[in-house]
Amino acid sequence: MNNLSRLDLNLLLTLDTLLAERNVTRAAERLNLSQPSVSVQLAKLREVFNDPLLVPAQRGMRPTARADELREPLREALESLGRAVAPSKPFDPAEATTTWRVAAADYAESAILLPALAAIRAAAPHTRLAVVEAVPLRMARQLEQGEVDLFFHTSVGAPAGLHRRVLFHERYVLAGRAGHPRLKRRPTLAQFCALEHVVVSLSGGGFSGPTDEALAEKGLTRRVALSVPHFLFMISVLQTTDMVAMLPERLARGAAGLRVVEAPLEVPGYEMAMLWHERKHRDAGHRWVRERVVEGVGGGFRLGAAGHPPAV
Repeated sequence: MNNLSRLDLNLLLTLDTLLAERNVTRAAERLNLSQPSVSVQLAKLREVFNDPLLVPAQRGMRPTARADELREPLREALESLGRAVAPSKPFDPAEATTTWRVAAADYAESAILLPALAAIRAAAPHTRLAVVEAVPLRMARQLEQGEVDLFFHTSVGAPAGLHRRVLFHERYVLAGRAGHPRLKRRPTLAQFCALEHVVVSLSGGGFSGPTDEALAEKGLTRRVALSVPHFLFMISVLQTTDMVAMLPERLARGAAGLRVVEAPLEVPGYEMAMLWHERKHRDAGHRWVRERVVEGVGGGFRLGAAGHPPAV
């Protein structure tokens, strides 16, 4: 390490050229330097390696045994460094074998990933996609450390410094099973409150959300009979019981066996966003898959700096 700390890239390049040319004048010409400058650098190299490295010969210079030992390792090191700093190659989806890891809840899987999946598979058939559990508290760390490439979350509370693309604005609708006797038409507010409701509680076991806050402003409450952690189970409950739920519209409209109507009160919606870290921002493959996601959901609104839909 002591010798390495005394070297810089210019000295290593000079040594490599000298070993190839075995002549200070020709080495200077290749390096676009003056002959005295190359001679000064050779003197520094001799000091660092405690070896003459090149000695006068009948024609030009001859490498010492130490210089011969250095030749191949030095050439390999410079070639590796050259590859490291070379411009990145354009991303070719047809040949790519990338594995992308994304964090998404079941809602984001259905509303965001599913619409993009066919296009990704068709254009990049050798790539792989790993969907992992979306845990908002781990978001910043997972993205920073490269554990996930993308994180899908509501556009609220995103950690500072993350890149963000808003994918769409979501609204809530009232849903129940097809043929539900109370959903033949839009219920009144009183009828809405009398129905048995199911909510998704991501924190576990919660029985209230934005819908209850909107009702409270009117001095009203509803009957929340069931709290579940996932939308998939909620939809199964709606399909097989007379319970109802306030669902994100994209999820409700895409689910079979449900009747969807407008709710009798306004519940604030939310923006759904795609988030990623600066470390991946300029990567060609990462840019490509982000574009496919945006196309899959039908566009996006703006760039900026993130969850699951709140329980409703």
